[in-house]
Amino acid sequence: MRMNFQRNFSQLRERLCTAMIGPQALAFLPALSLASYWIGGEAALLGAALVVPALFLLAGGLSPDSRRMRLARDSFTGLLQRDGFEDLVEHTYEKTADGTQSSAVFHIELDEFAQLVERHGEAAGDAVIQRTGDRIVSTLRDMDNVARLGDCRFAICMGATRFIDLEVCIQLAGRIQNIIEEPISVDGVSVYMTAAIGFCLSGRAPGKSAVDWSTAASTALRSAQKRGPSAIRAYTEEMRRVSETRAELRDDITYGLEAGQVTPWFQPQISTDTGKVTGFEALARWHHPERGMIAPNEFLPAIEAAGLMERLAEAMLYHTFTALKAWDAAGVVVPQVGVNFSGVELNNPRLIEKVKWELDRFNLTPDRLSIEILETVIAGAPDDVITRNINGLVAMGCRVDLDDFGTGHASISSIRRFAVNRIKIDRSFVIKADRDPEQQRMISAILTMAERLNLETLAEGVETVGEHALLAQLGCDHVQGFGIGKPMPFHETLDWIASHEAKLQDAPEITPGRTK
Repeated sequence: MRMNFQRNFSQLRERLCTAMIGPQALAFLPALSLASYWIGGEAALLGAALVVPALFLLAGGLSPDSRRMRLARDSFTGLLQRDGFEDLVEHTYEKTADGTQSSAVFHIELDEFAQLVERHGEAAGDAVIQRTGDRIVSTLRDMDNVARLGDCRFAICMGATRFIDLEVCIQLAGRIQNIIEEPISVDGVSVYMTAAIGFCLSGRAPGKSAVDWSTAASTALRSAQKRGPSAIRAYTEEMRRVSETRAELRDDITYGLEAGQVTPWFQPQISTDTGKVTGFEALARWHHPERGMIAPNEFLPAIEAAGLMERLAEAMLYHTFTALKAWDAAGVVVPQVGVNFSGVELNNPRLIEKVKWELDRFNLTPDRLSIEILETVIAGAPDDVITRNINGLVAMGCRVDLDDFGTGHASISSIRRFAVNRIKIDRSFVIKADRDPEQQRMISAILTMAERLNLETLAEGVETVGEHALLAQLGCDHVQGFGIGKPMPFHETLDWIASHEAKLQDAPEITPGRTK
C-alpha cells in the first residue's frame, strides 16, 4: 500500500514539474498573472508570485531529476524519446566512469509484434505498447529512466548506484519479462506477449563512450532474439568479436561475389527405389582468400545486410548452369539441380525474365532447374509478385521444391496454389527415425498426405543406413544427407558419381512399400 502511494506521489510530482518547467508554462504564466491581478488585485498577484515558485520547489524543479523531466517524451506512451534517452545515458556514463558507481542499460523488444498487429489491428498494437510501457515503469525505481526507441522496442538506463551486478540485472530482466507476459485485454480478447531482453553493465561496456555502452545493449538484444522468444542475454566480449567479424564480412562480401569466391557446392540426391542420382542441391559456399572456408550461417546474414541477395542468386544460377553443361559434356546423367530462392529474389518483378534469359544462354530446358522455396515463404506469401513469379516459373517448366517441410505453416491450399512438385521433409523429422516410433509416425503421415496430393517426397538430413532403409520402406521417393554424400565442389562430383554408380552394380534393390 505504501509503495503504491509513493509511486503515485512520484508520478504526480513528475507530471507537475514537467508541466511547470515545460514550454507550455511560457504560454500560461502571463495569463495566470493577469487573471490573478484582475480577480484579486495586487494582493492576488503577490500571492500567485509566491505560490508558483513554492509549487515549483515542491515538485523538485531544482533537483537533478528535473533535468530528466524536461526531456522530450513520446506523446503516446509518455516515455522518453530517443534523443533525450541518449542524453541521459551519456550523463549516467560520466557518473560511473570512475568505478565508484555502477549502472546498466537494457534494450527490450516485444516478440512477434508485427504478427499481433496483423491479427488484431493497429489499435490492439497501440494498446499493447501503452500497457507494456506502463508495466515496465512500474517495475523500476524512480531514479531509473525508460524510453521508447521504436514501434515495439523500449530501453532502460538504471540510475547510478554503488552496486549493480550481473545477478541484479538478470533478476530485473526476469521481473520485466514476467510482468510483460501477463495477459492484456484487447476488445475482450486476452493477448499474451513475450519479450527479448539484452543488457550491458557499465563496467563491461566496450569502448570509451556512452554510445558504445548503449550499442552493446542493442547487440545483446540481437543475440537474445536469435535464441528464440523470451530470451535474456548479457553483453560479452564474444558478442563484440562476432559483431566486428560480421562488419568485416559485409565489407568483403561485395568483392567476394564479384571475384567468384562464392560458388555452389553440390549435395547429391538419390532415388530410394533405384539408388541412382536424381539431382543435386546447390549450396552457397564462400572460400575467403584469408579466412578460408566461411560457414553459410556467417556470411549469408552479411549478404542480406549488404542487400546482395539478388546478386548471390545470379551467381548461383550462373555456376549451377555451368555445372549442368559440364555434367552433360562428361556424359553424366544429372536430371536437375535445386537452387534456393529467398523471398527477396522472389519479390523481383523481373525474376522470370532473368531465369529465362539464363536458361536460353546455356541452352538448357527449364525442367533442369528446381526452385527451392522455404515453407515459411510460401506460408506468408500473399497474392502478389511472389505468387506471380512462382506460378510463372512453373508455367515455364521449372520444378518447385518446398524446403524444410514441417517447420512452417504452409497450408494444403498453398501447396496446390503454388503448384509444388516435391516436398522436402525437414531433417528434424528424420533424425533417429529408425529408432523412434514417434518420428516414424510423423514421417508416415507426411508421406500419406504427399501421396494423396500426388507430390514427390525427399527426406533431408539422412545420416545413417538405418534412416535410409526406413525411409525407403515407408515410401519416401528421394533422400539427401551426409549419409549419402556431403556437399562438394564441382570438380569432386564426377569422381563421386563414378564411385556411387560402381557401388550400385552389386547393391541389393530395396523395394519401397507404404505403411498404413
